[in-house]
Amino acid sequence: LTSTLFLFSFPLFSQVRDRLKQQVVEMKEKFPGFRPGLAILQVGNRDDSNLYINMKLKAAAEIGINANHIKLPNTATEADVLKCIASLNADPAVHGFIVQLPLDSDKPINTEKITNAVAPEKDVDGLSSINAGKLSRGDLGDCFIPCTPKGCMELIKQTGVQVTGKRAVVIGRSKIVGAPMHDLLLWNNATVTTCHSKTSTLAEEVGKADILVVAAGKAEMVKGEWIKPGAIVIDCGINHVPDSTKASGKRVVGDVAYNTAKEKASYITPVPGGVGPMTVAMLMQSTVESAQRFLEKFQPGKWTIQYNQLALRMPVPSDIEISRSCIPKPIEQVAVEVGLLPDEVELYGQTKAKVQLSALNRLKNQPDGKYVVVTGITPTPLGEGKSTTTVGLVQALGAHLHQNVFACVRQPSQGPTFGIKGGAAGGGYCQVVPMEEFNLHLTGDIHAITAANNLVAAAIDARMFHEQTQSDQALYNRLVPSVSGVRKFSDIQIRRLQKLGINKTDPAALTNEEINSFVRLDIDPGTITWQRVLDTNDRFLRKITIGQSPTEKGFSRTAQFDITVSSEIMAVLALADGLDDMKKRFGRMVVASSKKGQPVTADDLGVTGALAVLMKDAIKPNLMQTLEGTPVFVHAGPFANIAHGNSSVLADKIALKLVGKDGFVVTEAGFGADIGMEKFFDIKCRYSGLRPHVVVLVATVRALKMHGGGPAVTAGVPLPREYTEENLQLLANGCSNLNKQIQNARLFGVPVVVAVNAFKTDTKAELALVVQKAKEAGAFDAVECTHWAEGGKGALALAQAVQRASQAPSNFRFLYNTELPVVDKIRLIAQQVYGARDIELLPEAQEKIAVYTKQGFGNLPICMAKTHLSLSHDPEQKGAPTGFVLPIRDIRASVGAGFLYPLVGTMSTMPGLPTRPCFYDIDLDPVSGGVNGLF
Repeated sequence: LTSTLFLFSFPLFSQVRDRLKQQVVEMKEKFPGFRPGLAILQVGNRDDSNLYINMKLKAAAEIGINANHIKLPNTATEADVLKCIASLNADPAVHGFIVQLPLDSDKPINTEKITNAVAPEKDVDGLSSINAGKLSRGDLGDCFIPCTPKGCMELIKQTGVQVTGKRAVVIGRSKIVGAPMHDLLLWNNATVTTCHSKTSTLAEEVGKADILVVAAGKAEMVKGEWIKPGAIVIDCGINHVPDSTKASGKRVVGDVAYNTAKEKASYITPVPGGVGPMTVAMLMQSTVESAQRFLEKFQPGKWTIQYNQLALRMPVPSDIEISRSCIPKPIEQVAVEVGLLPDEVELYGQTKAKVQLSALNRLKNQPDGKYVVVTGITPTPLGEGKSTTTVGLVQALGAHLHQNVFACVRQPSQGPTFGIKGGAAGGGYCQVVPMEEFNLHLTGDIHAITAANNLVAAAIDARMFHEQTQSDQALYNRLVPSVSGVRKFSDIQIRRLQKLGINKTDPAALTNEEINSFVRLDIDPGTITWQRVLDTNDRFLRKITIGQSPTEKGFSRTAQFDITVSSEIMAVLALADGLDDMKKRFGRMVVASSKKGQPVTADDLGVTGALAVLMKDAIKPNLMQTLEGTPVFVHAGPFANIAHGNSSVLADKIALKLVGKDGFVVTEAGFGADIGMEKFFDIKCRYSGLRPHVVVLVATVRALKMHGGGPAVTAGVPLPREYTEENLQLLANGCSNLNKQIQNARLFGVPVVVAVNAFKTDTKAELALVVQKAKEAGAFDAVECTHWAEGGKGALALAQAVQRASQAPSNFRFLYNTELPVVDKIRLIAQQVYGARDIELLPEAQEKIAVYTKQGFGNLPICMAKTHLSLSHDPEQKGAPTGFVLPIRDIRASVGAGFLYPLVGTMSTMPGLPTRPCFYDIDLDPVSGGVNGLF
């Protein structure tokens, strides 16, 4: 040989570094806010480990990798290390993860157990048995290769020598270098011999090698004269030998006698400066590759989803029979399909799960999908199929048009489920499944609301009792007790002091007057608006007397129970955009006024933190699925009269990120468009900042005939023949309500698609007439739907119309400015949405407007509480009445939720049970143990 080329890895490292830097930049451009993450777990404080880790951290910083060094003390146990590994495995921000070896601990630790605990998809060191097994089988594209062998292969490739057909010898059999190097050369088509320190013919084997890789850990054990002329020599050894010429008294050498070997090799790596930098470079490369795999698997908006095939039957079986015939996918599978990470999902059995709010933070830089709200014309008491249409639409968009789509619906109350209405999971072949899970406890959110609400109620009466029976000083001593000789205000008490204008933090510094202000809420019992709640229809709790026990010392008062879903806590849950926001809203909830007319809040009661604790799990949306396997968020269920009647803002926001910019989120607004839709726009969208793209307005021939002058429709009573026989004139007359609700939707500048929900008694002529009238009234499109009987297939035309409408201009606007006086906002809704000539404020309403304006609540949005059975206040007035005066008998405030709700007419927030409630038909199946009944 005329010369020997030295394989320095520094130039190659620079090439790799620059390439990886560019790849990281491209990732950030495509996924704003994203950075590959590397975690390095160290046990102990070895100097050599610290040196290697610093090299890795420096390289990561240069490339743009977010590297995190976790250091455990040398007293760490195996359990400590495994716990840390489990945490890093679950962290979605960590894409590469290595355990720095050796483990420097005083305690016995099984290294094999530790390396195998690292998740294979994050094991960028390639040391787990799974990655080693894949490498040994030749699955090079589906595993991580240990960094040193991977770097060695890069150096060999740099020589330009073809590995295929060459004879390779690997000296060393460690799991870190020797064994994986053998496999890597083998699967690159070399003929490989593995030797070690005990090989008796070592010099002979070395002499046959075209490629020699040495990783034996013995200083200069391979002599230069052993080496075949022209061989490629890769020296992985790092050894220290005595050298008096060095300040340290020693120098670093490899496993090969370099000075003699370089005379025979065509290429050789020096030590140091050969393999070491490439090992670090390959760690960085594997980390970037892992991040790329992560993005490929969990890329927002890129779904690979398995849909369920419906086995349609005619006549259509009962809802429970259809639900039972469907085998839902494991909810874990649904979560993976829509791009949720394992640590973002909390399983509640096989068919439902909660989703962590961290998902929204992870996806915050992703574009939103298209936002669709489903509403309806003024309904009959039987309902017109908004929930069924919502489910049918998402099944059509997903299972049939293969669009990313999420349904976001309210959780039903158990009151109606066991009362007169039954369940709310949709119907026919358009259901959320399993329907019994959906309609019963789900994940316990409503129970949490019940507990939180009643804690506030108990706190109100307890506080009044204690204030009436104790002196200022006794109250102060109990509210700010001395603990171990120290008195200290809690955080919530500091907030109350600040509200009172008392800027003191030392309990001993308050004057008697300040103590009196601090301890006395001085609640006026006649102003208490906070009631106890129960998720059961119980008419005998509509008015009760509390405090009749002798222990309450005669402090009794008249109170009432409401249904749980009417609680302001439910409305707060639905409108909050995070845990902190929910807690702040809880603190602002006004429960009464003081005798001086000042609002008394949950924060004043000191209960805010406790409410947040009770509701910390309820704030996470619930994940379920439809019959055809499309995902559904079920979250929150506020009343649609005294509250805004829409599912949660958080569920919508997470869903909009998950579906991606070309996907769809379909949510439902309670009652008719005049109530639920108007509140969706003016309250929910105002607080969420989200802007809708399409309104789907559900109409039925049955309801339109009722509005045209047909006989009363009553639950449990057979329909009169006017509804089962063709009557085009009656239908045409009733289309006035359809026209008005289309106009209502267009008031907000959003395209309207009318879904004509077909029943088996409807004729073709009747359905065609409704479609015609809807288009004439200004609908973007109107289509006949048969989804109840056909599932998503029956809503295909609707889905296509929604797709087209979502591309049309949407000039969304609110109906009113919240800065307007309260009476003007009420009048705008009454006149423009309901068709009223004017409003009439009864004395109590006038008084409340004055009080709330004085208390600073006059700028809140308006949430009208009126009948859903008419556009007016009178449920008997059908069609599209005009010229009426809307009576406002009272106004109440949900300050935490963020709205005032005028009471129009009379209504109860605690429904009663009918003569024959639904629970007559509900029971456990004696064979399966499941639920039978008419949900």
